[in-house]
Amino acid sequence: MEPTWIILIVLVVIVLWLILTYNGLVSSRNHTEEAWSDIEVQLKRRYDLIPNIVNTVKGYAKHEEGVFTKVTEARAAAMGAHSMKDHARAENVLSETLKSLFAVAESYPQLQASENFLQLQHELTDAEDKIQAARRFYNANARDYNIKLEVFPTNLIAGTFGFTRREFFDAPDVELEKPEVKF
Repeated sequence: MEPTWIILIVLVVIVLWLILTYNGLVSSRNHTEEAWSDIEVQLKRRYDLIPNIVNTVKGYAKHEEGVFTKVTEARAAAMGAHSMKDHARAENVLSETLKSLFAVAESYPQLQASENFLQLQHELTDAEDKIQAARRFYNANARDYNIKLEVFPTNLIAGTFGFTRREFFDAPDVELEKPEVKF
């Protein structure tokens, strides 16, 4: 075998490895972005439910305006969050204000018996479960992507082409529990 062929084969192998590595990084990044999109879809679903819950509780507890204002402000802050840390912080505040809203609702037996309120409560619980599942899915994808960015020799390609780490969507240990909305 001539040295020219050996050099050509080595170059082809290197080029194929570069292409496969780059495509693998792109694929992992896209999976992570898709997983984040799933979180956003579930958060939007919850954001859309909140005004209905607030209005339903308002009908029974008109003098609890401070609670309604806090929930509305927390919802707006969560919807306007941009970074992963801001999202996590805003979601925790929103969860706390929802807990206070449901605590107010406990004082109104007629509200607890309302079919509309019970349906909204069920939908919110379902949304919270889906948010938790989407968060786990995103974090698993972010973990896998970050590992690819850090291992040798893939890290050489990642650094060259500007691939960056993804933050995990974490909540502080105290906030890891979903809001309890049972009556």
